[in-house]
Amino acid sequence: MKIEISARETIKPSSPTPIHLQSFKLSLLDQLAPPVYISLVFFYPKNDDVPSTDHLLDHKSHHLKNSLSQALTRFYPLAGRIKDDKSVDCHDDGAHYVEARCHGLLSSFLQHPINLEQIKLCLPIMTESPEAFKGSLLLVQVTFFDCGGLAIGVNMSHKLADSATMGVFIKDWAAIALGHGDTLPFPDFEAASKLFPHRDFSFQQPTVEFKRAKCAAKRFVFDASKIEALKAEAASTSVKHPSRVEAVTALIWKCAMSASSARRTSNSVLTHSGNLRNKVEPPLSDKSFGNLAWFFAVKTDIDSTNTTKIQDLVCHLRKGIKEFGDVQAKRFQGEDRCQVVLESFKEGEEMIRREDLNLFIFTSWCKFPLYEVDYGWGKPIWLTNTPSGSLKNVVTMLDTREGDGVEAWVTLTQQDMELFERDPELLAFALLNPNVF
Repeated sequence: MKIEISARETIKPSSPTPIHLQSFKLSLLDQLAPPVYISLVFFYPKNDDVPSTDHLLDHKSHHLKNSLSQALTRFYPLAGRIKDDKSVDCHDDGAHYVEARCHGLLSSFLQHPINLEQIKLCLPIMTESPEAFKGSLLLVQVTFFDCGGLAIGVNMSHKLADSATMGVFIKDWAAIALGHGDTLPFPDFEAASKLFPHRDFSFQQPTVEFKRAKCAAKRFVFDASKIEALKAEAASTSVKHPSRVEAVTALIWKCAMSASSARRTSNSVLTHSGNLRNKVEPPLSDKSFGNLAWFFAVKTDIDSTNTTKIQDLVCHLRKGIKEFGDVQAKRFQGEDRCQVVLESFKEGEEMIRREDLNLFIFTSWCKFPLYEVDYGWGKPIWLTNTPSGSLKNVVTMLDTREGDGVEAWVTLTQQDMELFERDPELLAFALLNPNVF
């Protein structure tokens, strides 16, 4: 379907940012974050019998822009621009807002199979755009369909925020749209920089260069009944009750290793994201703004072969999660915590460069109440993020609409994906790109 841009404008905060807040300090984790956008797209069906007219679309657009302007007052750094590697100028430059029309029905747009390239057209900018560092820190695209449905795509710069911050911003924006803005607590803008103050790098700031490859990104859905069966298979005396994220992670990891072992055998390392907010003492608020997630590595002595047992991988994963919560998170609270971060970053950089490691990068958005995001027209029928497609061995997981299943975007090399998507063990529990409806 053809999507046409009908308008572009800048949305500024509804109230000017006070002078004493016009310079926002980046934390060390912000400095080390990759200059990319994180993204989400929400799809909302038409939920009433009112004819979809231009006047009604204008009303919805005005409603979204007005509430976005109010949300930017609360999340004022998102309306700024990065000044250097240490701070953001918060002079109310604003967020980039795009309005588009899709000449077709939402049900047709989301028909089986989901087309990733088509979904990306509902976002205002590409994930790996260099604008994430030097341009707008927040971009929004609202796409109206002929049937009256709409899509809301959001890009947020990873240099300023992690997935938790993005989720809180979107929830607050929706709450403001529903008229509940006065009851919302304000974000904590100082937690990240107090815990991990910025570093003055005497040499070039450390960065990670990921290897690019010709990749394929595909969507796999694990419904509730299959999850329960998978958890039962993944259970062992060491881990009697694996979580759904642990079980799905282990299965995808196992099948991806099996696909890659057809061409090579190497030791495998998995990294998973962990939220530091609830791991430090005392715990930080869920509304602590900025990058406060860190990856932990799960190393194994298991070769990447199809003889690997899923129970063993769950045990390795649970051990890594426990070590992250009990050991690594505590090191992040000590006086040398910034040095600990830099050492951990260097270790990750070395793992990425090693040719003898089969590295997999997992991120989970599960348990974020994203399907509760309601701007006044009901809850989304579907939501998703969009993988870049050029980074291999990357997996992102989200809840299904019912909240008890898992959707996973898996990005592998084209060669590995040809084997992975046909793996009978995977397909015993997962559906490849099923219908949204």
